Amino acid sequence: MKTLEFTAEELCLEPRLRIALVTETYPPEVNGVAMTLQRMVDGLIRRGHRVQLIRPRQTSADVAQRSADYEEMLSRGWKLPRYDGLRFGLPAKAALIRSWSRQRPDLVHVATEGPLGWTAISAAKKLRLPVTSDFHTNFDHYSEHYGVGWLRQPVSAYLRRFHNRTEATFVPTADMARMLRTQGYDRVEVVSRGVDTTLFSPVRRSGALRAQWGAGDDEVVLISVGRLAPEKNLPLVLRAHAAVREVLPRARLVIVGDGPMREAVARDCPDAVLCGMRTGADLAAHYASADLFVFPSLTETFGNVTLEAMASGLCTVAYDYAAAAEVVRDMDNGLSAPSRDEGAFIERVVRAAMDDRLRRRLAARARTSAEQLDWERVNDHFAAALIGIWRGADAAPVNAPVAEPLRVER
Repeated sequence: MKTLEFTAEELCLEPRLRIALVTETYPPEVNGVAMTLQRMVDGLIRRGHRVQLIRPRQTSADVAQRSADYEEMLSRGWKLPRYDGLRFGLPAKAALIRSWSRQRPDLVHVATEGPLGWTAISAAKKLRLPVTSDFHTNFDHYSEHYGVGWLRQPVSAYLRRFHNRTEATFVPTADMARMLRTQGYDRVEVVSRGVDTTLFSPVRRSGALRAQWGAGDDEVVLISVGRLAPEKNLPLVLRAHAAVREVLPRARLVIVGDGPMREAVARDCPDAVLCGMRTGADLAAHYASADLFVFPSLTETFGNVTLEAMASGLCTVAYDYAAAAEVVRDMDNGLSAPSRDEGAFIERVVRAAMDDRLRRRLAARARTSAEQLDWERVNDHFAAALIGIWRGADAAPVNAPVAEPLRVER
């Protein structure tokens, strides 16, 4: 597995490419994959590349956006079963071949593994275009949480075949890269994730918001952020909160997000404050106004919410998994528990809730750690990785890039 390191001088000499990026989710849809892709698209454009974004039409009124360095191609899609607000793209091989024959991209990057993504790889292969992919979501793990565990092995085989058709698969953590390699994935490279430390910041803490939650200045607020769905392990959040309430009866639980488990959560924990979906500065204020971030998910490929909580100045309790395994150091900038050890997870939540001094020290260290996880550095690596694949490909692009200096904003 290669480690990508590039100097500012090297980046400024890189060519400018036309990149076709295929995804089945993109803002205004709200999820970690969509928000990450928007960051990466913006990063490519700031580095002088041109991006064609291919995605499903999200509503009947959806209109393709276009500018000098960005254009959209909208495809047909269907709602994803049991996952409101998301769609999957229908096969579009013929349409992609027509589009890419008229204006040939230098490289195709496929970010999601649905039918649209599969046919995008097929179209790229037909036209002898280099193609890369992202591994964003453990769909095979999700099957166990939706009553179709028997699908895990077929889904795993499909994902492996999907990604092995591409020149490289980008994953967000070294641990994920190691895991996929043991499962037979070829050519796996790490491109991490970043966080906006201006948006997510302790300065957004709001006493007025805490008052709305019924929390005083000296009362501990636990917060959970994410989709209210089976794969997020929400029952453990509720059990951890109940354990905290046994020693701190006035502790509050705030849950940000929406999804199919909302009614069950409201029934099982009537004292929880259910805030629904929040975005932007409103979301950032919710993070910063809490005291302890509780995140027991074991299905993430990364978990952007971990970085957002740390940047917001929260002590984080998570399993030693995904983003937490990369950035949370137990008793240094947060608390981590061994994967699937629910007793250890609850013990750490209770310890952090009871010990104000410990919680505040870990929260300050979390903010310092998050400040080192800059999106600009991540986007430098992503752009350079795509250029490296393009340079090593056998394809001869018709749309040759202009060899002009590339100014990298810092």
